[in-house]
This record gives sequence, C-alpha cells and structure tokens, in this order.
Amino acid sequence: MIGLPEIAALLVASAAGWLVWDTLRAREQANAAMRTACERRGFLFLDDTVSMRSMRPVRDDDGRIRLQRSYEFQYSDTGHNRLGGSITLVAATVTALEMASRAAVSEMP
Repeated sequence: MIGLPEIAALLVASAAGWLVWDTLRAREQANAAMRTACERRGFLFLDDTVSMRSMRPVRDDDGRIRLQRSYEFQYSDTGHNRLGGSITLVAATVTALEMASRAAVSEMP
C-alpha cells in the first residue's frame, strides 16, 4: 500500500520535473526570440544561447501567478566585440528585450 510519504515524494518529483521541462522550454523560446531580434538588427547572436539571470513568481495581466524568467545574452554588431543584452519572459510571452541600437553602439567609447 502506498502511504502519504510516497505520495508526497511523487508529487514533489513531478513538480520538479515539470519545472525543469518548463524552464528548458522557456529558454528555447528566449533563444529563438534573440536569434530573430539579432537578425532583424543585423547583429550576431554570440554563443547562440542565453543564460538565466533570475526566476520568480509574478502576476500576469489577468491576475494569475506565472513564472517570470530573465535571461542575459551577448551579441556583436561587428563580430569583433561583445555587447550585453537581456530578455524577460512571463510564462511564454516576451515582456522585455534590452539591446543597444546600432546608433547607441557606435557612440560607445
């Protein structure tokens, strides 16, 4: 017979598995969004990946609790430098994207 500790362990393992799967899915969405943003601006998306900066629960526009994930990435406008940017997703929706424009990049020292 399965007892309460076994059921609790299964629930915790299931929740952890879902969190890992959902985080990997969100990371792939962030990677895809960054590839598109870099292509549109004529930048190079360096290392072809984003790295997680933070993850926390927030409320969406409908008042539901969702996970907000913030990622950092690097890109280049010339191929000879590295510039930093960030992207934020709430659930599966991109809510913020920070990249310097070409004009701002050329004004940097």
